Amino acid sequence: MSLPDTAFFLLGPTAVGKSELAVQLAERIGGEIVGADAFQLYEGLDILSAKPSASLRARVPHHLIGEVPLSRSFDVAAYRTAALERIADIAGRGAIPIICGGAGLYARALTHGLSEDMPVADAALRASLENEPLPALVERLRTLDPAGTVDEKNRRRVVRALEVCIATGQPFSSFRKEWDTEPAVRGVILSRPRAELIARIEQRTDAMFASGVMAEVAEAKVVGFTAEQMLGLREIRAHIAGDLSLTSCKTAINIGTRQYAKRQATWFRRERQYTWMDLTAEPDALRRLVLMATIIS
Repeated sequence: MSLPDTAFFLLGPTAVGKSELAVQLAERIGGEIVGADAFQLYEGLDILSAKPSASLRARVPHHLIGEVPLSRSFDVAAYRTAALERIADIAGRGAIPIICGGAGLYARALTHGLSEDMPVADAALRASLENEPLPALVERLRTLDPAGTVDEKNRRRVVRALEVCIATGQPFSSFRKEWDTEPAVRGVILSRPRAELIARIEQRTDAMFASGVMAEVAEAKVVGFTAEQMLGLREIRAHIAGDLSLTSCKTAINIGTRQYAKRQATWFRRERQYTWMDLTAEPDALRRLVLMATIIS
């Protein structure tokens, strides 16, 4: 299954302002939104994962937002299968699929595909790897795949890469050689000046706590390995347990989110098929997006 010509990507780092803009765009072009976020696809933890608000989701149809149980592991292959089905359905009904999110790996899986030889997740192997500290996992991965480019701060991706290396006896990077080509896809990568993005991240953290994120985390009892990697989850749990002050908790979340946004920007800089759009400098971003999303070459 491949992407329809009408598919349009709206990508960018966390807190840049994708959700509101995606809804505005969808309203103007007859679009529906397909999430491309590794954590917003889970049920629950809506505040922590910064899901589009209920009012935004009521304005246009959203897909792969709040659909997967928190206890379930969900990798890029599962995402690709589910997203392509939704995208085909949207296009088949004459609407425009708008793929919106910050997970560059998920977006690239849609545009470039995945190796058919890549093994499915091995629950037993993954469970054993989950018990190892991240530095040990990274060291093992460097040995098995010295040419690899996996984000070594992302435990979920390190574990998956090791899984593939161990299960196949081949470097994880060998399954991505087909990703060297740049397909003809339509879309933009949104950006803002670094200082402004940091301020937006800090404002969102404050808003999360004001909206009841601590109660939300306290109520989430069964959280699977993938969802466990959600930004801020460990810090808020530590605060609830009395091991971290509120100020330290917020500071840690802000630092972790800034680092994540920086890694997202690094990833997106390699995506040469998209147009970059600075939302601060762009005089009429929505009008330009409407034109870009409705002109099919």
